[in-house]
Amino acid sequence: MDRETIVRKFGTLNLASMDGARAAHKPLLVVHAIGELMRGKVRLLPFSQIDKVLGELLSEFGTWRSRHGTHYPFWRLQNDGVWEVPDSDKVRLTASGDPFKGDLIKYNVHGGFTEEIAHTLKSDPGLTTEIIRIILDGHFPRETLQEDILQRVGIELKSTGMIRHMRDPNFRPRILKAYEYQCAVCGFNVRLGQKLVALEAAHIKWHHYGGPDSETNGVALCSLHHKLFDLGAFTLSPNLEILVSDDAYGTSGFQEWLNRFHGKELKGPQRKPYRPNEDFTRWHFKEVFKGDYREL
Repeated sequence: MDRETIVRKFGTLNLASMDGARAAHKPLLVVHAIGELMRGKVRLLPFSQIDKVLGELLSEFGTWRSRHGTHYPFWRLQNDGVWEVPDSDKVRLTASGDPFKGDLIKYNVHGGFTEEIAHTLKSDPGLTTEIIRIILDGHFPRETLQEDILQRVGIELKSTGMIRHMRDPNFRPRILKAYEYQCAVCGFNVRLGQKLVALEAAHIKWHHYGGPDSETNGVALCSLHHKLFDLGAFTLSPNLEILVSDDAYGTSGFQEWLNRFHGKELKGPQRKPYRPNEDFTRWHFKEVFKGDYREL
């Protein structure tokens, strides 16, 4: 199967969408499966794992009504010529041709990209990146959701669009748990239903400069303070004091969201072994922080 055919297959997935209704099931499953494949995991994934991970992705990035239908894309991707379910003969089907979800779990049914497509994706990073972009650009706004989705499935792209690193998709949940599901600067912890909104796991020493996906190199920040931290508007002292740059200024919002935290101690993690490592905070101070910090 040539490159153009593979691109066409992923670009024309048969989606159960009509009258403008969103169909996020297959796109989210595809990017999750690509992430697993690129991390060197096995090609065929157990439905029990996909049920959990895809359910969480659908709950956050799909529609409210879609979060339980994980078995549909797992089965129906076979019709698009990119996916196979070798144990399909074990599963009973409904009148509409869909599997009984209980059978997928009971018989530990696995599914994944076909051998030919999996081999091509692993050997051609440019093609893999193109498919990721086609899938995401076709179904999710780039400005607000795509980076969050990539983080959840453990994929990081370079500014050129090529795959840079494969992240640990468990980094975010481990960091948020360590910081008790709130921003370590301002305490922000808004939820939409059961899901946290705009709360992120920030690397102190950036991942693509060798920073590990460990609790000692992470801190939970709301999206605003994550952006300010990565831009160098504030940093952390060895004692985990928040130090605001003297190059940062403003009228509306500056005092409320940045300067009032200057000199205050970061809300630390619930366990001492998870406290940020001084080597990582020193790197951030040297390589990211801009200007000098204000007088304490």
